[in-house]
Amino acid sequence: MRPDAHTQPMGGGGDWRDAATRYALLPLRLFLGITFVYAGLDKLTDSAFLQDGGSGSVGDMMRTVRDSSAVPALVDLALENPVGFGSAIAIGELAVGIGTLLGLFARLAALGGALISLSLWLTVSWASDPYYYGNDLVYLMAWLPLVLAGAPYLSVDAALRTRRRDRGARRQARGSAEVWPG
Repeated sequence: MRPDAHTQPMGGGGDWRDAATRYALLPLRLFLGITFVYAGLDKLTDSAFLQDGGSGSVGDMMRTVRDSSAVPALVDLALENPVGFGSAIAIGELAVGIGTLLGLFARLAALGGALISLSLWLTVSWASDPYYYGNDLVYLMAWLPLVLAGAPYLSVDAALRTRRRDRGARRQARGSAEVWPG
């Protein structure tokens, strides 16, 4: 048996390495999508989080991290309306997670996830020492491949792209038939 011999991937066409390459971002997409849906729902259903003050509130968390954040002005902006800021983050996480899981406007959803992660890294987890203890930086880096690649497989975006391509091919075929009647 040759070392480069392999079996056909799902759907044929190419070898198993081609299929692995094609679907390599799918586990990352699922993880980030599920995580952000969970994070958004967790915040929206936690009565303590969506409060201006008190244990576990977004307001107290922002006041705690204000002096150690990279961008205190961003924290100050959030502190003008902590409940609104917390709600926006939670709804944003939920929208990003759903978009990522469905693969609907996948690049836009990934960009939203990257921006949420960037803002949380620059504010909440900036003071983590060493830096790699802060998970928001890792999430930011995890979103970047999805910003670049989108969701080319097993997604609403891919289905819409295929539908547009097929519609264009049918339109072109009809146009060719009118020009060159048979």
